[in-house]
Amino acid sequence: MKLIPKVVLTLVTATFALGASAQELTGTLKKIKDSGSITIGHRDSSIPFSYYDDKQAVIGYAMDICMKIVDAVRTELKAPGIKVTLNPVTSATRIPLMANGTIDLECGSTTNSLDRQKQVAFTNTHFVTANRFVAKKADNIKTLADLKGKTVVSTAGTTNIKWLTEENAAKSLGMSILTGKDHAESFLMVETGRASAFFMDDILLASLVASSKAPDAYVVGAEAYSIEPYGIMMRKDDPAFKKVVDNATATLYKSGAIAPIYAKWFQGKVPPKDINLALAPSPQLARVFANPTDSGDPAVYK
Repeated sequence: MKLIPKVVLTLVTATFALGASAQELTGTLKKIKDSGSITIGHRDSSIPFSYYDDKQAVIGYAMDICMKIVDAVRTELKAPGIKVTLNPVTSATRIPLMANGTIDLECGSTTNSLDRQKQVAFTNTHFVTANRFVAKKADNIKTLADLKGKTVVSTAGTTNIKWLTEENAAKSLGMSILTGKDHAESFLMVETGRASAFFMDDILLASLVASSKAPDAYVVGAEAYSIEPYGIMMRKDDPAFKKVVDNATATLYKSGAIAPIYAKWFQGKVPPKDINLALAPSPQLARVFANPTDSGDPAVYK
């Protein structure tokens, strides 16, 4: 008879523990568990990070990393059947769609900045690039001063257009600044002569040039105006979800498992045009892989 109270106590304790465990599931993890789906925001022309191939499938370096994160979330929730829903975003819509709960991860070419960290969170940096411009070789544009009084373009909602607007005013350059809805449209403005230069992250410019009809007709400027660390974006103030995502990316980078993924997209033939960027990891990126960081401070990457 003395065993009965112990059994009852054990059952009560177990029930309480299960209840407490269920209550601990909050934020994005709860949203994913309840819906059975995780929604990934992706880009349409951010080669080779996140874009449509010739079959309208969403592929890219950032997408491959996000699939590793999805696997980690499935393991954390003990729910291997969680589905992936894809939702296209642009530079202008990605933060609002994250904030309002439409997407759970944004997998593209988004710069992690201290300013953006006031609105959203980022996981460990997966690429380090710099802000430069692309122009036609025939125009012989070498420096920012060469663009004084000319028409230039950058993509809406990017750190690049913010910098460009501020620099234009600070140095009284008198440039007319156009806004492209995405990187493809911005590059098209240079291609068609509507703009003399397109300011964007150099890796994206290199990809656009390599994918263009006449790659030899363009040059990416030598001047680097700012360092741009890329990170997978998620909602702010959601520590449980961030912990899962950070652990997944840190494990991927420090284990060396990122190496074949990087080689696939930066040192191999990239669909749909089989371009090869032939880009080795920069010293900054190698340091990030060895010691993962989610810092939005450019000084950390110098």
